[in-house]
Amino acid sequence: MSTDYDRTSPAGGDSPSVWGPPETAPPTGPKAIEGAATPLALDPSPTPPASGAEPAQALPAPESPAPEPAAGEPKQPLHRRLWRGRPEDPRWVRPAFLGLLVATFVLYMYNLGVNGYSNSFYSAAVQAGSKSWKAFFFGSLDAGNAITVDKPSAFLWPMELSVRIFGLNTWAILTPEVLMGVGAVAVVYASVRRRFSPAAGLIAGAVLALTPVAALMFRFNNPDAMLALLMALSCYFVLRAVEDGRTRWLVYAGVAIGFAFLAKTLQAFVVLPPLAIVYAVVAPVSVKQRCKQLALATAALVAAGGWWVAIVELWPASSRPYIGGSQNNSFLELTFGYNGLGRISGDETGSVGGGGGMGGGRWGSTGWDRMFGSEVGSQVSWLIPAALVLLVAGLVATRRMRRTSVTRASFLVWGGALLMTMIVFSYMAGIFHQYYTVALAPYIAAVVGMGAGLLWERRREYWASITLAGAVVAASVWGYVLLNRTPDYLPWLRFLVLIGGLAGALGLIFAGRVTRQLALGAAAVGIVAALAGPTAYTLSTVNSAHTGSIPTAGPAGASSMGFGGGMGGGRGGFGGNRGGFGGNMPGQNQQNGGGNTQNGNGFPGGGGFGGNGNGNGNGNGGFPGGNMPGQNQQNGGGSTQNGGGLPGGGFGEGGGMGGGMGGGGGAGGLLNGANVSSEAKTLLEKDAGSYTWVAASIGSQNAASYQLATGDPVMAIGGFNGTDPSPTLAQFKKYVADGKIHYFISGGGMGGGMGGSSNGTASQISSWVESNFKKVTVGSATFYDLTQQTSSGS
Repeated sequence: MSTDYDRTSPAGGDSPSVWGPPETAPPTGPKAIEGAATPLALDPSPTPPASGAEPAQALPAPESPAPEPAAGEPKQPLHRRLWRGRPEDPRWVRPAFLGLLVATFVLYMYNLGVNGYSNSFYSAAVQAGSKSWKAFFFGSLDAGNAITVDKPSAFLWPMELSVRIFGLNTWAILTPEVLMGVGAVAVVYASVRRRFSPAAGLIAGAVLALTPVAALMFRFNNPDAMLALLMALSCYFVLRAVEDGRTRWLVYAGVAIGFAFLAKTLQAFVVLPPLAIVYAVVAPVSVKQRCKQLALATAALVAAGGWWVAIVELWPASSRPYIGGSQNNSFLELTFGYNGLGRISGDETGSVGGGGGMGGGRWGSTGWDRMFGSEVGSQVSWLIPAALVLLVAGLVATRRMRRTSVTRASFLVWGGALLMTMIVFSYMAGIFHQYYTVALAPYIAAVVGMGAGLLWERRREYWASITLAGAVVAASVWGYVLLNRTPDYLPWLRFLVLIGGLAGALGLIFAGRVTRQLALGAAAVGIVAALAGPTAYTLSTVNSAHTGSIPTAGPAGASSMGFGGGMGGGRGGFGGNRGGFGGNMPGQNQQNGGGNTQNGNGFPGGGGFGGNGNGNGNGNGGFPGGNMPGQNQQNGGGSTQNGGGLPGGGFGEGGGMGGGMGGGGGAGGLLNGANVSSEAKTLLEKDAGSYTWVAASIGSQNAASYQLATGDPVMAIGGFNGTDPSPTLAQFKKYVADGKIHYFISGGGMGGGMGGSSNGTASQISSWVESNFKKVTVGSATFYDLTQQTSSGS
């Protein structure tokens, strides 16, 4: 059998117990490449080593299936094959891989209950989908199917099925997300290990598992966990297609991207250019066959992502929920507008705000250095400098390999996906949240693993050992910089990272000239130094609560994006640790909006976002006290302690958005529907079965809080932020006349506020209700009984 592989490694006495023996070459003959009459040779060895250097030896070829037992020989039991792996592997390989997956699972499951309902917007949709198959399919926010979430529904399906089986609780909602994280680690390991080595695969898997934003989002219920997994799968499938030219692998990649579209729309297409170009150039089949395969993959993508879109668009609008986030009840408008090109240009109709404003954008400064800035850097950028060094080194090392080199294609696929996604994130002027960067984590991990493995195998060449040392220096120096941005956080760690990284790099420079044990020791020191910073941030992430719409990873104060640490994630909501927005929001006529924040108190002073509130946001409060704009609440109060849920009973019960939506403390309030009082819950549950919706409220967060507390549908007027024109005033009046809604909850949401107007649909409905129906006060909450008109009501 041929051993003409597409990569080489200097001989250096590497023990098989470390990197593994060479494997058999891929199968040859007609089955090797679909449609090929003869096997296609892999890359010849690169240029021979210079005089005096040790001769090169063949590196492991791509993985091949374990050989079938000889005739009459009993097949190994499944449990033994799962534990042992392929017979040609060193014994440590499979246990190490399984250990990585178990460790990732335990890490991500640890303290999971502290996150409560995480993003209550999506948890309410999960609850609805667990009760109504119609809500399941469309992604409705409520089981009454008034309006959908502002994304396709596929990412909700695993959580909804879990809740149908295990009931509504944190574990049922978030465990599927954890499993997606474990799956992503497995996919990255498998992809890197096929072409490189087991050790390289383990490094890649560990890098992904210990990326702070990955630990955040694989324990959260936003769409990004499914997106990251499917994007990693698409890269894996493309490389399998490059490896043997089989059409099916490229079709699988199209299916993966199509389903990723059903998780987070057009973000799934960001990596299409590099994946398609790489395959079109390097695939080991004819040009005509490549074009045919790419066409079939495109068809698979359209089918996988388009079937749901077609059904939604063709379904009569009168019998399905309104498409949340759109202004014309159209999923296509949502896809190409608010969730698509609007994210790039900043022109997002119905959004809470796009480009302009603070430092180049309301969502942080744009530019080439965005991924390294104070807003995003600590989330994902720890190993980006090292990854870029290793990517260039990998491309240089493989430059003389033949066109069909799978090794070079691996760097082009994963590196191309990394660069393309970084560019889009760096320059998008619309809504951008730090947690979006989880999409980069698999690409960074794969490039680091591949580059480290390739350079280690060639470490006897000076350029390779020096470059490997340079990557370690880049990782440790940048880790020091990121840790230094939070001076009070483990101050000793930054020096350990810097000194350890420099020491490891010094040892790696001579790795090809010292004993194997010393070289491995230097490598171990370098790996520990590179991963110490992100590991610490990851442990801080899993050790604290993350709730709300804009979670961030790491310790408090590690991120300072324009809207603070975000609504959730240990920062203190809008405002965060950097001061927030004092003063008044334009057009809202607040009083005493004073802007001196301390310790992440969000919008402080006597009103912040709202006006008449007390504004005491002790701890991690976002929107402490005060009222939401345009809602005229009284007595905002709402002092929070350690971020414990939405204080003061959540929206509409006087508290505004503090604690759970803004902070990183306990989530007990969120588990009870954002501290909805027992009196309010009793009021809404009375005769609940007689109504399609027990209540209606402006904005999804307020509606979700009451829906999660009662278990009954609550209509979110205006969708996520109250700006969607659904329902119209006429439609709402008809619902009331037909006896479908029992109560209207005063206040809440962002309706009439950010992105809204005083004469919008939400404001019209609010004014009509307040003028015509009886007010019911329960504690600090105000309801309007839509079955009892006032004497002046029409």
